[in-house]
Amino acid sequence: MKVIETPIQVRYQETDMMGVVYHANYLVWFELGRTAFIEGLGFKYAEIENRGVVSPVIDATISFKNPVRYGEDARVRTWVEEYDGLRVTYGYEVVHKDNEVAVSGQTKHVIVKKDNFRPVSIRRSFPEWHEAYVQAMEPQ
Repeated sequence: MKVIETPIQVRYQETDMMGVVYHANYLVWFELGRTAFIEGLGFKYAEIENRGVVSPVIDATISFKNPVRYGEDARVRTWVEEYDGLRVTYGYEVVHKDNEVAVSGQTKHVIVKKDNFRPVSIRRSFPEWHEAYVQAMEPQ
C-alpha cells in the first residue's frame, strides 16, 4: 500500500494553553497529508475542481494517543484505506520524530458535482484517478 509522509513543523499558534496541539488542528494536518497523497498520485485538487467537482468530507474519526507539542517536528502518514469507485476513505497517522503515533484517524470523501452536490462515480468520470487509487491500495 502506498503511504505518503508529510512533514509538519508545529507552530505556536497551533497549540493551546497547555502547549499541546489544539485537537482541531490535526484535521488540518490530515488535509495537508491528503493533498500531498493526491499529488503523489499525480493529481492536483485544483485541476479536479476545475472540472466541476469537489470532494467534501462526509465522515471523520480521530483518536488521540500522545500529544504533539510546540516546537516538535511531526509527520502525517497518509494512505487509502478503502475505495469503492464512489467513496474513498483515507487513513492517517500523525507521528513524532521517533515514529511514536500521536494521533490516528480517517476521513471519508465522495466526489460530487460542484453546482448540485450530486455524487459522481470516480470509476466512470475519472478513470485515471480510479486506477491510481486501485494501484495505491496494492501491496508495495
